[in-house]
Amino acid sequence: MARKFSFRWVKLAAFGAMMALSAVPARAQVICGGHDYLVARLAEAFEEKRLGYGVAGQVAIFEVFVSASGTWTILMTDVKGQSCILAAGEGWEDTLATAVGQPGG
Repeated sequence: MARKFSFRWVKLAAFGAMMALSAVPARAQVICGGHDYLVARLAEAFEEKRLGYGVAGQVAIFEVFVSASGTWTILMTDVKGQSCILAAGEGWEDTLATAVGQPGG
């Protein structure tokens, strides 16, 4: 199945390369900024919307953003309001929640 070339994939590849480089200790670089700004950029560049969130004690909130095309991003916001992208990728698949110890859990 042939796919039409899209500049969006170039953006996604560049974003993925930035994330990969941030994992190298000597060149560690995390993408951080204001929460509203990063959420707006995720919506604009990747059409990602918040799927859910969780609270890590009184330290931070973790949010998962996904798009209909399967891109995903994990965003952490600390108590000072600083947000950072911790991970991003492709191939998101929704699954039904299952209890631990149950098949698939």
